[in-house]
Amino acid sequence: MRHLQRMADAGTAAAVLVAALLTTNTGHHLRDPLAAALAVAACAPLVVRRRWPYPALLVSTLAAEGYLAHVSGGGGTLILAAPLIALYTVAELGRQRHSLWVAGALVLMIGVFHTIAKSGHWLGPENLALAALGGLAVAAGEATRSRRAYQAEALLRARERVTAERLRIARDLHDSVGHHLALINVQAGVAGHVLTGDPPVRETLDQIRQSARSALDELRDAVGLLRTDEPAAPVEPAVGLGGLDDLIATFERAGLRITCRRDDDSPLSPATDVVAYRVVQESLTNARKHAGQVDVRLTLHRRDATLTVVVENDGPMVAPRAESHGITGMRERVAAIGGSLDAEPRPLGGFRVSCRLPAGNIGNAGHAA
Repeated sequence: MRHLQRMADAGTAAAVLVAALLTTNTGHHLRDPLAAALAVAACAPLVVRRRWPYPALLVSTLAAEGYLAHVSGGGGTLILAAPLIALYTVAELGRQRHSLWVAGALVLMIGVFHTIAKSGHWLGPENLALAALGGLAVAAGEATRSRRAYQAEALLRARERVTAERLRIARDLHDSVGHHLALINVQAGVAGHVLTGDPPVRETLDQIRQSARSALDELRDAVGLLRTDEPAAPVEPAVGLGGLDDLIATFERAGLRITCRRDDDSPLSPATDVVAYRVVQESLTNARKHAGQVDVRLTLHRRDATLTVVVENDGPMVAPRAESHGITGMRERVAAIGGSLDAEPRPLGGFRVSCRLPAGNIGNAGHAA
């Protein structure tokens, strides 16, 4: 951004220099190196006007007046565009009161010079035009500065509203969802101690406790992220395919018979790692919820820069229906990192989820939305 600004300022300085030299009728800039040097000295400060606005304005003004005095009677008044642009920058970057004082002093100084050296009248047309242009430069700079301040304030307020909403969501999750999950965990534990004579029931209650505990851990991560106000904070809890074995074991305890085939364990980009895990998690959840205790085949295949994830089950044949919120969420996650997802019933029964994700490199920054 700064490089583009410097290029634009250099182009502005060059344009003013060429315009001033072309409107100097006597050709002093061709015959007299001093005239050319003064013109360059008047325009060159525009290149650094954003970094040193006040010195740039002073040097540009003195050099411009020197140029006009040197080519007296030969035109070249467009050289005054250089100090006027520098004056605009002072008004844009400085404080309002200072810029008004500087503008008044500058117009007065140039007016005095023109009165003494040229017209001999305080209210000549050149002085009036100069005063009007100086006021216009200050007004334009003030407008730009005010607009920038308004945008900064609006951005700050928007960030404050977003932070407040994140904190509200974090409180709601902690107070409501967290409370109920904690109750499920405690009640399942109590029931497991009471029902000592039925091993299958105790095993089911243990699975409920473990699932509630895992949900509480992920909820804690999510609430922590919502309460974090750092721009560089990740937008996902710390999950990925590194936890795939634990995830499969959890669903196997819930009754699914899962066959997993993974032909490549090389690192993925953080976003792809998270999204692939979430696709598998949601697919297994849907299989257990809608198909029951069925056989599930999970395949993760990486070829070149693409990771393919396929989850299919042998559940009963189902009629097509509206897409669930879970599948919609998977589709949005996959699309957010440039992938594609297909989810549809199998012709002979069951369901199949297949997605293609950009594998990326482990050094790539980025997270799923």
